[in-house]
Amino acid sequence: MAHLLGAESLHLEYPTRVVFDSVTLGVSEGDRIGVVGRNGDGKSTLLSLLAGRLEPDSGRVTRRRDVTVGMLDQRDDLPDALTVGRAIVGDREEHVWAGDPRVRDVLAGLIADIPWDAAIGELSGGQRRRVALAALLVHDHDLLFLDEPTNHLDIEGVAWLASHLKQRWASGSGALVVVTHDRWFLDEVSTSTWEVHDGIVEPFEGGYAAYVLQRVERDRMAAVAETKRQNLMRKELAWLRRGAPARTSKPKFRMDAAAALIADEPAPRDAVELTKLATARLGKDVVDLLDVTVEFPPKTVLRDVEWRIAPGERTGILGVNGAGKSTLLALVAGTVEPTAGRVKRGKTVKIATLTQQLDELDAVRDQRVSAVVADKRTTYLAGGKEVTPGQMLERLGFTNAQLSTPVKDLSGGQKRRLQLLLILLDEPNVLILDEPTNDLDTDMLAAMEDLLDGWPGTLLVVSHDRYLVERVTDQQYAVIDGAFRHLPGGIDEYLRLRKERGAAPSAVAAVAASAPTLSGAALRAAEKELTSIDRRLAKLAGQVAAHHEAIARHDQSDYVGLGRLTEELRALEGEIADHETRWLELSEQLEG
Repeated sequence: MAHLLGAESLHLEYPTRVVFDSVTLGVSEGDRIGVVGRNGDGKSTLLSLLAGRLEPDSGRVTRRRDVTVGMLDQRDDLPDALTVGRAIVGDREEHVWAGDPRVRDVLAGLIADIPWDAAIGELSGGQRRRVALAALLVHDHDLLFLDEPTNHLDIEGVAWLASHLKQRWASGSGALVVVTHDRWFLDEVSTSTWEVHDGIVEPFEGGYAAYVLQRVERDRMAAVAETKRQNLMRKELAWLRRGAPARTSKPKFRMDAAAALIADEPAPRDAVELTKLATARLGKDVVDLLDVTVEFPPKTVLRDVEWRIAPGERTGILGVNGAGKSTLLALVAGTVEPTAGRVKRGKTVKIATLTQQLDELDAVRDQRVSAVVADKRTTYLAGGKEVTPGQMLERLGFTNAQLSTPVKDLSGGQKRRLQLLLILLDEPNVLILDEPTNDLDTDMLAAMEDLLDGWPGTLLVVSHDRYLVERVTDQQYAVIDGAFRHLPGGIDEYLRLRKERGAAPSAVAAVAASAPTLSGAALRAAEKELTSIDRRLAKLAGQVAAHHEAIARHDQSDYVGLGRLTEELRALEGEIADHETRWLELSEQLEG
């Protein structure tokens, strides 16, 4: 692959710390690189160095002479007086940009709801962000640096962006380096991963899932090495006391794949036990929405919604911006009253909401973290075990030094984690999370998810982070056109429904309308196809299991072989998804 850009011995130092120390790396044609690391470790700084926005203290960045580079910063610099259209396509004639398929795709995917002639200064922060991203993507760059491109995008927008970037360049051409906390997006677009930590950049093969596997193995090996170092003399003494060593080859560790690493790891959640605990705390009645309608004239936001929330239920709620998700949660929380219908709440229900704002911290902004936590409970039940607030803080990534830091001096991610902890220490039994991933890096998201795994209550989540929704919830619903709809097929089903509505608004209705008319030969054909799909899914499940075992047994240093097996696995999983979608369609028709 042709070399596009290289960094040699980069060193960057601030008065209080060394950000990078002798970092050397390169970007070649065909690279799709995801950048991960803790907040503050230098991910955005690395992109700025590579893109030429920031000069290192020593070392250099070289670029092939004809390479064009584009970069999306976390903050846009679009002039307020500029119109949306001018910001995106500049002075190009309409017939020029309108005839470009890439421009049309970008406009439809990112700014379909934003007025073309609106001034940038009139837009919300999220709209400005999407305009800045569109302005970058309509141009033809050899190398793109994207810093948190999924911020302010909903699930559909993230899916569109992933698809666009995967198809943007031909195989083996162009290059992408992206910083994002969206783990689903990382897995979709990246084929390699850079982890920024402790002043270095460590490369890994594969996307986020492969990176996690390799990092677990790296950490395990480091722990083994440290244990060996600490116990060297004791082991040597034991060895000598047993006499001369046998003349056989020494045993060596071989990772029996991912399966070996997680063989003794229990499922993330014990659903039965959590439901039992939740029922004990809540009783059988939580919150019921009964034929609820909410109107904000002239618009009807929700129409005839019925939702009986169960103790221990873990539900993700999907929908485009403005669909009514926040209104639905406000009905549950009691901050909005229905126009028609009624809301019934259990007597023991105690609801808490993790909002997008940090208002809860205003009253304690001048206090130290340790003092704020000490004012709450002395112990807390997590995963069936009693832990102290200090242990909870440690699980959420706080160091001893940060415990004495005033709340006002914490970073955005640290404030977000403290906000969640204070809510949990109040011991609500219904927890509402409204976009909880803001300001959190991938490690902290994993820590938060781990904490929620042991939380015994009802959990309702609204988030554009697909990975989080699928990780912490057991079922998903969507607010579509004022209706509240269950999604047996999860987020894939939601995206399919949205796509059908966008391409042909009557498509879903047509499928539903056709269901009752199935009879005779058509009915038998549908039943036969359904049976065939069941057999095929069972066969595919066996093939997927076999591929997981093959990956587990494969030489973990053979990245080419692992890549081939992983691609085959993804193809099988894609086929399963297609068959499951068809299975759902046929089931709806037969049930009709």
